[in-house]
Amino acid sequence: MRAVITFGVIACLGVAVGGAAWWMGWRPSNAVDSRDPRQVALGQTLYQRHCADCHGKSLEGQPDWQVRKPTGELPAPPHNGSGHTWHHADEQLLAIIKHGMARFAPPDYKTDMPAFVGILTDAEIRSVLAYIQSTWPEDLRDKQARLNRR
Repeated sequence: MRAVITFGVIACLGVAVGGAAWWMGWRPSNAVDSRDPRQVALGQTLYQRHCADCHGKSLEGQPDWQVRKPTGELPAPPHNGSGHTWHHADEQLLAIIKHGMARFAPPDYKTDMPAFVGILTDAEIRSVLAYIQSTWPEDLRDKQARLNRR
């Protein structure tokens, strides 16, 4: 019983310290940080190399991105704030980039979004996300940041 109580106290302290650290602005080293110039610069380079062919050099997405192609796939959406990227938490975006959209969609969903597992590390994917987020207006960054805190 004493071990259970001790574990409970330690867990509560961990939550309290973590919450206080977040409130004070501390971010873990593996966080997406759109205000970190090094992370954003790396992300921009990686985005141009791996993402721009589909999502656009200026994050504008493909034309008519909300209308399915004759083959059933949706065109690549924009990431510049005019799309829906900011509607998703960082970890969800990381998982989609890492594993591809097909892993999270219904079995009959058609997608051209490849998996980048083995191509980009988690840190590199976070850098791409930092670059994308750095282009958003402040109000969208704030809305998306609230999703990350849930």
